[in-house]
Amino acid sequence: MYDDFYKTGDPIADGKAPSGPIEDRWTTRKFEAKQVNPANKRKKKIIIIGTGLAGGSAGATLGEAGYHVVQFCFQDSPRRAHSIAAQGGINAAKNYRNDGDSVYRLFYETVKGGDFRSRESNVHRLADISRNIIDQCVAQGVPFAREYGGLLDNRSFGGTQVSRTFYARGQTGQQLLLGAYQALMRQVEAGNVELHPRHEMLDLIMEDGRARGVVVRNLIDGEVKHYTADAVVLASGGYGNVYFLSTNAMGSNVTASWRAHRHGALFANPCFTQIHPTCIPVSGDHQSKLTLMSESLRNDGRVWVPKKGGDARRPADIPEDERDYYLERVYPSFGNLVPRDIASRAAKNVCDEGRGVGPGGLGVYLDFADAIDRLGRDKVEAKYGNLFQMYERITGENPYDTPMRIYPAVHYTMGGLWVDYDLESSIPGLFVIGEANFSDHGANRLGASALMQGLADGYFVLPNTISDYIARNNLLPVDKSAITEAEDRVRARIDKLLAVDGDRSVDSFHRELGHIMWEYCGMERTEEGLRKALDLIPALRAEFWERVKVTGRPEELNQQLEKAGRVADFFELAELMVIDALHRTESCGGHFRAESQDEDGEAKRDDDRFSYVAAWEWAGEGAQPVLHKEALEFEYVKPSQRSYK
Repeated sequence: MYDDFYKTGDPIADGKAPSGPIEDRWTTRKFEAKQVNPANKRKKKIIIIGTGLAGGSAGATLGEAGYHVVQFCFQDSPRRAHSIAAQGGINAAKNYRNDGDSVYRLFYETVKGGDFRSRESNVHRLADISRNIIDQCVAQGVPFAREYGGLLDNRSFGGTQVSRTFYARGQTGQQLLLGAYQALMRQVEAGNVELHPRHEMLDLIMEDGRARGVVVRNLIDGEVKHYTADAVVLASGGYGNVYFLSTNAMGSNVTASWRAHRHGALFANPCFTQIHPTCIPVSGDHQSKLTLMSESLRNDGRVWVPKKGGDARRPADIPEDERDYYLERVYPSFGNLVPRDIASRAAKNVCDEGRGVGPGGLGVYLDFADAIDRLGRDKVEAKYGNLFQMYERITGENPYDTPMRIYPAVHYTMGGLWVDYDLESSIPGLFVIGEANFSDHGANRLGASALMQGLADGYFVLPNTISDYIARNNLLPVDKSAITEAEDRVRARIDKLLAVDGDRSVDSFHRELGHIMWEYCGMERTEEGLRKALDLIPALRAEFWERVKVTGRPEELNQQLEKAGRVADFFELAELMVIDALHRTESCGGHFRAESQDEDGEAKRDDDRFSYVAAWEWAGEGAQPVLHKEALEFEYVKPSQRSYK
């Protein structure tokens, strides 16, 4: 039905995943991997793009192992990577609470939470490694919350009925990033890591079909430079800013991944976008960013709306029997701790019914009155104090006295560059870690699992698998022609952006693109809406290249030029996201097609037709993308209709 938008290519498979019992596969793969002896490691160079949890931990570990690491970030310090914004916690199957948790339970709940659209082998490895991450971070001095007796504390997150989330108040990402940053800077001081802040990757250097380096632009003086290596690692984060309004940092972008995609790296499941249910609602057209309130708040906060639409009374004036605690009513087993996709759609539904609260009726209450009565204000403040302060600074309302108002917003992307079990993309020598790859979360990420994946990839997985690649490939220096070709592409694109000299700002195009994406490829998608988006996006992209105004010169600090390059890539990505969403006529996880729901309005999967990874190949400017399918097989967790009731 939709093959007028894309072509179908040959199926693909993950040739690196071992067979055998699932609990032994990672051990088997590590044993089979070839090693690089310490003397040779000093001669090998690895480029890493990004210094967040995945990139920072990878740089620190590979530097410690003896490799020469060349690392880049566009921020002025690795400490400013977007991982710092993560709030609620990191999952690990330690079972400190003795409440029935285990590696297998974390594995099972992650596969189920992702609506059976992830690989079993990858998810089990993640669950297994999760226990090592906590030990590593404690040894680094990460100040996890502790119980009265000194043991590490845990709390619950959505999609599970056990407490496995380790946390540091509402600033877990910051504390984990500081741990990785300290380890990274130790390697910088030792001379093993060469760090380049305020540099942005703009292209990939390719030779004989392999990734051999990058072309970067110095964001301070505009100088375009090249760096070559034996392997390249992308740890550049997700692409949620395609929606313009999201919880991502303003600089977060898809350019590094998209440059690689244009060279042949397959892009997997781009339509799998996570909408976080616990975000401060939009307050007006002036906003360029949204603020997340941690999912951990749903441990003690109760979500509700008035039972009757149009009820404008203050929340304190609405009696209990006139409130609808709709998550507790519809999902009694999990209540307020249902997974993010479920909670987000439920909030949208009650607001669509006219029962939303706040300006425009786009909000629901997150109420802590019961928790304060039960635990006391001091206990609540100890758990969530900095989050409450953040909310009050932004809204002017005190959540100890008045319920928070929240509404879903774009937060995380489960899609990303396709990688095999070794985290190697379809381009040999190009490895992709953290949110930049697609590998572990399927169609929906459970809360507190992003930090787990980033650190698992960087500290434990990549150092084993990239060594195997380097040991098997003794590469010669890169030919100058490949370097010149890549640099010329970058300079030509910069010149093209500056030459337009139009009359519309970059931000105006980005905002309009984001509105199209949120309206037609957001929380709920329909065939009609997606087809409309496929008309609107190319037309807006064409207007961008005719009317965008980029001021300044290339050889200077030029943030308009930076943004213009990123938005140009967002246009191409947006079209692929819509095509992916249009071709997948099922509902699963964060991808909800209105035409595919059951009688209760829940997502209705189609396992017979869509139990695969959709890996898209770039076919060139103006050409239809090519769909390659990687079949998903389930030996241990048999697909079933998800239920949290």
